Amino acid sequence: MKRLLAIVLLLGMIFSLAACGDGGYKLKTLLTLEEQEYSLAFRNDDMLRDYVVAAIEELNAEGVVDDLSRKWFGSTIIRFGKKADALGALPEPGPRNFLLGVDINSFPMAYVQNGTNYWGFDVELARAVCDRLGWTMQVIPIEKENVYVELYSGNIDCAWGGIALSEKELAAERYTQYGPYVKNDIVVVAREGSRVWNSARLSGRHMAMCTTPEAMSALQTDEKLMNRLGQITRLVGGTTECFAFLYAGKCDAVLTDSTAVYYYNSH
Repeated sequence: MKRLLAIVLLLGMIFSLAACGDGGYKLKTLLTLEEQEYSLAFRNDDMLRDYVVAAIEELNAEGVVDDLSRKWFGSTIIRFGKKADALGALPEPGPRNFLLGVDINSFPMAYVQNGTNYWGFDVELARAVCDRLGWTMQVIPIEKENVYVELYSGNIDCAWGGIALSEKELAAERYTQYGPYVKNDIVVVAREGSRVWNSARLSGRHMAMCTTPEAMSALQTDEKLMNRLGQITRLVGGTTECFAFLYAGKCDAVLTDSTAVYYYNSH
């Protein structure tokens, strides 16, 4: 009898471990609220763009971009051009301070790590670009809606870090775009295997979200969703706090970016 009990307990442990390893912490997208894409933006007629683009395309031809994409997202979701020796067509770049404008609320593209360090896929790739060009990089947090003002005030040289550019400003040619280089949708997700397996199951549920204007705007596009949810918690700590809430069982779903879903599903 004792031997039988031991076997049953052992089997239970094996099945439990298997369940944890098979999507226990994976995420399922329930609803897409907005579709968008990230790009880089430069001042019109600024030759700095040529150097940045050439450096990116060289790094991409060497496999550096794909390596970073797999590191951050688990797969090669980033779309940049590839051109070996692209910098060879340009004059030698002189030393300079590269002012990089990022949205620090765009985890994992750009965010603040440990309260002081700027990090993320875009920040790491921008550092590789500056290393290639011999430039010094300075990260400057900006609001997505202020790209034009930040560029033409000279506060930044490039908007690059989780930035979905304004369609109206692009149409008016207020600045020069490079990209888009990755698709990023604003989505509602839940844990795979939870009782919330589709959007209809959100009725009466608790959802967490960031306090950013973009998140609030996306939520307001779906009145049915707003009426269906039982409770919405707005967290000032950003994406990482929202997912900590979800994994701790303090909410049933999270409003977030699809790039963040790639990150959490691969880490």
